[in-house]
Amino acid sequence: MAAATPGGGGGAAAGAHCWWFLVLASESLVHLCIPFTSFVGFDQMEFHEDRYMQAQRPKYDCLLFDLDDTLYPLSTGVATACRINIEDYMVEKLGIERSIIPELGNLLYKNYGTTMAGLRAIGYDFDYDEYHSFVHGRLPYENIKPDPVLRSLLLNLPYRKIIFTNADKVHAAKALSRLGLEDCFEGILCFETLNPIHKSTVSDDEDDIEFVGLSTAQVPPTTTTSSSEIFDIIAHFAQANPSSKLPKTPIVCKPSEAAIEKALKIANINPQRTLFFEDSVRNIQAGKRVGLHTVLVGTSQRVKGADFALESIHNLREALPELWQADRKSEVGYPGKVAVETSVTA
Repeated sequence: MAAATPGGGGGAAAGAHCWWFLVLASESLVHLCIPFTSFVGFDQMEFHEDRYMQAQRPKYDCLLFDLDDTLYPLSTGVATACRINIEDYMVEKLGIERSIIPELGNLLYKNYGTTMAGLRAIGYDFDYDEYHSFVHGRLPYENIKPDPVLRSLLLNLPYRKIIFTNADKVHAAKALSRLGLEDCFEGILCFETLNPIHKSTVSDDEDDIEFVGLSTAQVPPTTTTSSSEIFDIIAHFAQANPSSKLPKTPIVCKPSEAAIEKALKIANINPQRTLFFEDSVRNIQAGKRVGLHTVLVGTSQRVKGADFALESIHNLREALPELWQADRKSEVGYPGKVAVETSVTA
């Protein structure tokens, strides 16, 4: 999405291990890890057959798509409306002076990936669901039209197809429904996937004892408040040589490489066999650094970090014809509602 967009039967595990599952409309799809067994005694024929099969194997296993301004164009006005809503939230809910919001918002977005992540970093605390409801609840979803051309392209791509967005799951579901693509994807990696609970502090340890075993429902509700000490990021960058470090954010989101790696781990995605479609240059570059093959959407001009560039997602077949050359079953759709991929710590 554009600059201002914030844009989201479990199994118990022994110890503090992280497992994942897909929550479907009527069933749970559980991925099991099968131990690899070493075999000996391959004869020469088997060896050559194995090499032949590897040579015939398609280059990609998975297609990972950003949502906003990638699967539908910037011209819908959704990104502009989202930016306005974020600014209104900052004024109405956080009490920030409107006069400084353009500069503040720009610094937060550039340094933290999303305005939301930046606000949390500099000391503001608020309920995440309330924030998303305010920011996305008034978006002009009617401007997002059904896209039968894109639907046909996606259904004929014989690969895993997954959404990866910084937005919340409600927004993602609405946008996909408006596009008529809700059954074209295996699942959604969204805000809630990477931020299953409301962290009040930053922790680099996924199994931090403060958060282990807590579900979202068990976390005490938060209110829209501001800390007594708000980090003045505008003053920080006004200094010729800032002496202090920027505070960290407890929110996990693109373009953080750690966020991308966490999402890939949750969805069991091999980056070296995955194509990543994004409209954001810095997200593309971060994806490239973690090993993804990258496709910049929204321009035909390739930039550093982009393996391919598409003026529109509709140019997919012309730009990447090899995706249709794989000898695999076509018409790959998913029954029922799209799944939201969720990490579970037990």
